Amino acid sequence: MDFERALAGVESTFEQRLGAATRDADVAEIQVAFLGRSGELTLMRRAIGKLPPEERPAAGQRINAVAERMELRLASALETLRARGLDAALKQHVDATFPAAARRRGSIHPIRRTLQDVCDFFERRGYAVVLGPEVETEYHAFDALNIPPDHPAREGFDTFYLPGGLLLRPHTSPMQVRTMLAHQPPLALVVPGRCYRRDALDARHSFAFHQVEGLVVAEGITMAHLKGTMEAMCRELFGPQQRVRFRPSYFPFTEPSAEVDTTCPGCNGIGCRTCSGSGWLEIGGSGMVHPNVFREVGYDPSRVTGWAFGIGPERIAMVRHGIDDIREFVDNEPAFLEQF
Repeated sequence: MDFERALAGVESTFEQRLGAATRDADVAEIQVAFLGRSGELTLMRRAIGKLPPEERPAAGQRINAVAERMELRLASALETLRARGLDAALKQHVDATFPAAARRRGSIHPIRRTLQDVCDFFERRGYAVVLGPEVETEYHAFDALNIPPDHPAREGFDTFYLPGGLLLRPHTSPMQVRTMLAHQPPLALVVPGRCYRRDALDARHSFAFHQVEGLVVAEGITMAHLKGTMEAMCRELFGPQQRVRFRPSYFPFTEPSAEVDTTCPGCNGIGCRTCSGSGWLEIGGSGMVHPNVFREVGYDPSRVTGWAFGIGPERIAMVRHGIDDIREFVDNEPAFLEQF
């Protein structure tokens, strides 16, 4: 009889607390208090062992029956509370004539705008815009581009390597190879995309950045065509006063190779902080496609020539918009983005 009175008291207390519940959280607390690991019914189950052996089976059945009723009551209480909440929400008066919150006007990210402007310049001149994978093979990223196995760019401290001989592309140049393997000359294309290198993050460098690769292959292509194209592009991006100069350099996939500079738009070539007083701004590298690259893709270097370039949209965007820290492009700061 003591067991029956105790069980009845537990069920009565359960009903009282459940009747006073007004939130889903209250129902959850009641469930834990009575049916949880340390709940009232759980403690009574553990006490069955103290009863006479002949009373234990019936006691277990009674507790199970009470637990089942509690589960049903908890589910019913939750359904009732949620229905009440829905009814209350539907009874609220909504003024359909009240002005809605103003829609915030978005803008194109300065990097995206720069990429679009560069690609638009080349599309109007008949170039194809080609996109490629950001996860590349060593063959397309290095071997086919005449980059030897001992080149520093292939070291782990410069390139992000992935399992299975894959890597995050350090430049968009692999699309040169992929396109030439798939198509015969003449070719004229630009490749915008994101690249990755193990650079320390600071105001001028990032481990994730964008690049625009350009490639032209046909009979009779010369460096003069490359310089004229770079000069026209810089004048469209920065203004009609722009000049371009080539500085001799070295890249394994071009010969001859050159760094491309344009007169600093901030000072018009006079010299300022942006260009470190030189009057010139470096925008990328370029050169005539190396004959070994042509041989690798099955082109005859005695019949066709070509040039390629790679420019950095981040650097161009920083100068065009007066931004002095590359990290601002990816900080997702609304005040920064709203300027554009």
